[in-house]
Amino acid sequence: MIRLFKHYVPNAVLLLAILDIILLLVSGELGWVFRMGQLDKQVLPIITRMPQLICFAVTLEIAMIAVGVYGAGALQSLRYATARLIVAVSLGIIVQSAIYYLVPALDFWRSNLLYGMGLAVVALILLRILLGKTLGSQAFKRRIVVLGAGLRAQRLKALAQAPGAAFVVVGYVSMSEANRVIPEAIARDAIYNLADHVVLLNASEVVLALEERRNALPLKDLLRIKTTGVHVNEISTFLERETGRVDLDSVNPSWLIFSDGFSSGRMLSGAFKRLFDIAASLILIVVTAPLVLITALAIKFESKGPILYRQRRVGLYNVGFDIVKLRSMRQDAEVNGKAVWAEKDDPRITRIGRIIRKTRIDEIPQAWSVLKGEMSFVGPRPERPQFVDDLEQQLPYYAERHMVKPGITGWAQINYRYGASIEDSRQTLEYDLYYAKNYSPFLDLLILLQTIRVVLWPEGAR
Repeated sequence: MIRLFKHYVPNAVLLLAILDIILLLVSGELGWVFRMGQLDKQVLPIITRMPQLICFAVTLEIAMIAVGVYGAGALQSLRYATARLIVAVSLGIIVQSAIYYLVPALDFWRSNLLYGMGLAVVALILLRILLGKTLGSQAFKRRIVVLGAGLRAQRLKALAQAPGAAFVVVGYVSMSEANRVIPEAIARDAIYNLADHVVLLNASEVVLALEERRNALPLKDLLRIKTTGVHVNEISTFLERETGRVDLDSVNPSWLIFSDGFSSGRMLSGAFKRLFDIAASLILIVVTAPLVLITALAIKFESKGPILYRQRRVGLYNVGFDIVKLRSMRQDAEVNGKAVWAEKDDPRITRIGRIIRKTRIDEIPQAWSVLKGEMSFVGPRPERPQFVDDLEQQLPYYAERHMVKPGITGWAQINYRYGASIEDSRQTLEYDLYYAKNYSPFLDLLILLQTIRVVLWPEGAR
């Protein structure tokens, strides 16, 4: 994997993205040349239209990232990838039309844009047909050796067998575990030189997955392996990188303290984040005002009660604030003010409420909270005080999610379904801790782009 601004990108995804950009540039150029030929006009050197070509390629590439073209599903299924590519290119062309209106110098002509769009769709699909399952083959997967044969090693085995896994386990070494569950593991005593064994397996990484590390770390083995050039990793760090979550089953306080992340030196990125929040919230409030007005009238027409719904939430450093949303439930949704988890097909949700929840329109008034500084556009979703009290008692490190400002959308929202139970909250917390630990403007941008995918395909909305 390649690490970009604290976030890991699989090698196969990076390679595919580079090839896609090249194809987009070629498609845009061929569309231009073809159109000039139809009009019997001279084709000037490519340098004269390079800004237009770059705008064409970059806009479509961003749209592809936004709709999930590089997700595990798209890499495994050609049908899935084709559907996402068509949506991405269509969305990109709409955005480009707006860009051309605002910046006429980047105008690519509508006819050229049409030809470029058609060629891009065909070229991108053909690329995926030619590559087939090569991107998911072992050629692009890291080869790892697992030290351990217990339950932690079994978790790595299951993760390696999951679709879209970026690594393959080429060997297990049993370190005298009492609860050995990996039958194919080789006992450490049967290996004369562990470093040589790792090199012979052509492994690029060794993952330490011991059940009990106290007085059991094979320090000499790990040092020899490290000096051969093979990367040595601890299971918590490895799982964080591979899953995009902080694994609560394997982490301990010392790992959180000494591992990379949770940097306080974020003055510049924090200032940039706040400036973006102010500008984006003002734009969102103005642009969506007609939509909010129409939705408000629909809510008032369907059911009695207020249009806006205020609810107490826990924010940065456990400070409470009132969140404002468009009302999507009946006025008597919670009797006596008792907090209740939202359920799938919740009967308390109105007909209009079901629509605005799936499209996230009910979240738009939260832009006022962003403008006031109580929230950010990106961050962990703020939870209700009643739930927070229970979750802090049942989930370790839950209070740490309040060390960053809550957001309208977040890393958990684009990677996991709606949380409606303790187990869901545990999964959500793992994503929230990853965000708090690895925050960067790049990750914020990625989350904002991927939120478009969640809005277009709202699988987890309730």
